[in-house]
Amino acid sequence: MATTHAVSASRKTARPERLEARLSSDAKAVIKRAADIRGRSLSEFVVSSALEAAEATIREHEIIVLSARDSLMFAEAILNPKGPNEALQEAFRLHDELLGPFESD
Repeated sequence: MATTHAVSASRKTARPERLEARLSSDAKAVIKRAADIRGRSLSEFVVSSALEAAEATIREHEIIVLSARDSLMFAEAILNPKGPNEALQEAFRLHDELLGPFESD
């Protein structure tokens, strides 16, 4: 994925930046315990966890997953498009009436 590659490349070449967060002592203790279990420092654990969550969020936003049925319907619509419906034809008629015929370059 391009996002992951770009982030990985920037980690190697970019100067590290600071990120601060305020959290309760209970939340910090839970995160510290998880970091210890993974054998990582608190900072390493927080950064890697935040980065994984950020990449997952970006993937969810950028990728559309269709069911098999929806995929077939989409392909059918692309391969065999229906003509403009009455509402679209009316919109074109109103456009021509108000602004004149549409001219393309």
